[in-house]
Amino acid sequence: MKEVIGNSVYFGVALCLLSYIAGIWIKKKLKWAILNPLLVSIVIVIAVLLIFDIDYESFNNGGKYVSYFLTPATVCLAIPLYQQLELLNKNFKAIMAGILAGVFTSLFTILVMSFLFKLNHEQYVTILPKSITTAIGIAVSTELGGIKTITVAAIVMTGILGNVMGEGLCRLFKITDPIAVGLSFGTSSHAIGTSRALELGEIQGAMSSLSIAISGLLTVVLAPIFASFL
Repeated sequence: MKEVIGNSVYFGVALCLLSYIAGIWIKKKLKWAILNPLLVSIVIVIAVLLIFDIDYESFNNGGKYVSYFLTPATVCLAIPLYQQLELLNKNFKAIMAGILAGVFTSLFTILVMSFLFKLNHEQYVTILPKSITTAIGIAVSTELGGIKTITVAAIVMTGILGNVMGEGLCRLFKITDPIAVGLSFGTSSHAIGTSRALELGEIQGAMSSLSIAISGLLTVVLAPIFASFL
């Protein structure tokens, strides 16, 4: 059984897709915010691999192909932004200031917490790009000497937390402007948070999509500077 799975590229793909479908079904059935389909699918995949004693390499023979769709999916987020170009032009300075503030807040928070928890340089740079999309975050982490597998885990968990808690936090702090809401999702929880922003409205989705691209570029520039602080 394990040999068949290990030699099959279909197992990883099938497990990823079926787990995510199960996650969507569970979320619709129970309607709990914490049951994000991505989080549920991760738990299911881990459970299956442990129960059937399947090593990660065998799973990743096919599972790796699913990640290839991440970049084109992120690029597709430009569509809602294009539909809101007029709004972007009218609020350009405020939007850029909001994204810049979000990026600095993320990097500075990681720096402070790394000092508080006495992390070493490798651990620090591993989680430094936690708030940007996976494709860029892995490159930044690798360049700075971080552990890319942990970086991926940090990015995914950041996105899930933003997806689950973002709307509630905006309500708590009475942030109602759709532009501000969208920027907060995009700069803090990248594509996973943006999926939630798109559910809230077209403007929120467009601003969040813009934030993913610009915050990613800013992080590429600023991360090496922050990395030198610890």
